[in-house]
Amino acid sequence: MERMILNVEGMSCAHCERAIKNAVGELDGVESVIVDLPGKTVAIEYEPGMLTFESFKTVIEEEGYHVSGKV
Repeated sequence: MERMILNVEGMSCAHCERAIKNAVGELDGVESVIVDLPGKTVAIEYEPGMLTFESFKTVIEEEGYHVSGKV
């Protein structure tokens, strides 16, 4: 497993957390998604070689949030 932590702007409530967890969690190869609302981060554990930063960024931004980069 690899772990990537993303800075995500626009998250503020439990709905935001669920939306991101569900969207990212549906990607093949994702093992876990942890959303930290106060820290404005999303930590993702996934199979190496299957997904990229751009994969995660696209899915999260389709939900209406802004990914400003990796931690």
